[in-house]
Amino acid sequence: MSTAQGDISQFGPNAPGYTWVSADDVEPKRPFPGITVRLLWEGDNGAKAVVTEIGPGAVWGKEDHHSPGPEEVYVASEVFNDGVNDYPAGTFLHAPAGSWHVPQSKEGCVLFLFYPEG
Repeated sequence: MSTAQGDISQFGPNAPGYTWVSADDVEPKRPFPGITVRLLWEGDNGAKAVVTEIGPGAVWGKEDHHSPGPEEVYVASEVFNDGVNDYPAGTFLHAPAGSWHVPQSKEGCVLFLFYPEG
């Protein structure tokens, strides 16, 4: 049992702007064969939280450029490849604004992506 004494109007789901969603409830978009993208959240400033599934052998169909801001990537399962290196589950990547890669996976993977500036 919690003994918190903070303002209850700011506690968890009571707080203005507090949201939640199950990825399974989000309509998937398929920008390229074998790749599924689910937009989990979008902020007023264009910030976004996304779950991307890359199927076995799938490759993003073009260069993935990061603009206007960075891309934050957390590899949730299996192994992600950026076109050069493999990154196993549990890896965090920061791709600065202006950088690019070609997302892909030999065995398939699930990524959590955050775009703080859209």
